Amino acid sequence: MNFHDWYAQMYPERWEGLYSCLLDDPPGFALREGLQQPYYLDEASLQAALALDVHPGHTVLDACAAPGGKTLVLALHLAGSGHLTANDRSSSRRSRLHRVLREHLTDEQRAVIKVTGHDAARWGLYEQNRFDRILLDAPCSSERHVLNNPRELAKWSPKRSRRLAVQQFAMAAAALDAVKPGGRIIYSTCSISMLENDQVMEKLLKRRAGRCRVTVPSGIPWGEPTEYGWMILPDQCGGRGPLYISVITKVPQEESDS
Repeated sequence: MNFHDWYAQMYPERWEGLYSCLLDDPPGFALREGLQQPYYLDEASLQAALALDVHPGHTVLDACAAPGGKTLVLALHLAGSGHLTANDRSSSRRSRLHRVLREHLTDEQRAVIKVTGHDAARWGLYEQNRFDRILLDAPCSSERHVLNNPRELAKWSPKRSRRLAVQQFAMAAAALDAVKPGGRIIYSTCSISMLENDQVMEKLLKRRAGRCRVTVPSGIPWGEPTEYGWMILPDQCGGRGPLYISVITKVPQEESDS
């Protein structure tokens, strides 16, 4: 099955308009306040970092941090108090992450940040119940990028989304182990594939029954609710997105046992 047929099945009534919007670049947004210089990103992606609800003193993990726009938001909300682990397994992406942090944050803002290069899918094996907040902006199909890259589009197949969904679940399960009881995880992707969004959350609820709650984030100015999250799609959100966001809360042991 080709790309168009695959996604037309998922979005039968809106695929034509959504496809057209995906071909265009998202409107640029300049993140300025608190930074040494502006950082430009898709305004939709900003919502994932904001939904994490980070406050000074929190211990935070950005599990797949590069290129670093969301990491900047998290660091600004810590305001120099607490700790932020900015992780990315790719050495080349970590190099870009280091550069973004160096160019946009002050020495004082960077003092609470540690950059690491671990496998996010295995994090819970080594650090459990440690973090107040975890942002998991998981690697995904990134269809907007694929459509605008003929080489990537030629290599695309449905297997890609299925394979990524397996990896995304492993990362979400590891994040659940690593977050403190009562702590919050934001699971997000820039994919429009249902396999990588609501179905990952559905699998987490089944495989980790009683250990977590999954809820729809509130207060996002554009988009639409899904069964387990919130979806920002460019055809109805002024070109912003795609972005999927879901809130995972770790259930304290006494609640999960009751």
